Amino acid sequence: MGDTARLVNAARAAGLRIATAESCTGGMVAAAITETPGASNVFDWGVVTYANAAKRDLLGVAAATLDAHGAVSEEVAAEMARGARARSGADIAVSITGIAGPGGSEHKPEGRVCFGLATALGCTTETVEFGARGRDTVRALARDRAIALLIEGVG
Repeated sequence: MGDTARLVNAARAAGLRIATAESCTGGMVAAAITETPGASNVFDWGVVTYANAAKRDLLGVAAATLDAHGAVSEEVAAEMARGARARSGADIAVSITGIAGPGGSEHKPEGRVCFGLATALGCTTETVEFGARGRDTVRALARDRAIALLIEGVG
């Protein structure tokens, strides 16, 4: 059984609804979940907020947070996840914001991706340095990590 099938089955068994808030993955997590039979039983809502204005308008990310930390930060990932959970009414939400490449900087290198996971117990964040492995690879790895976080969160 694939990871998305495990996620859908676990969420259904726990009676939980899922939401996603994605930036650098452009909806890949939502697409992977909804390709799974039975996803309509657990998937509520997914949003792609590529631009900072979308993060603010659709998820409630504070302009001050974006100004202070930049879009690729755990602080923004946390606000994205909390905003997705609150605005969708889902039980659990994952967020992704990162630099898939090409590009990056000395302070925020290519391959850096920040994740947020919001549940009824609160919000956790993490940063993963996937490295300059190419845009497609970083995006796929970020999608897979977000699905793994959701599986862990559903428990």
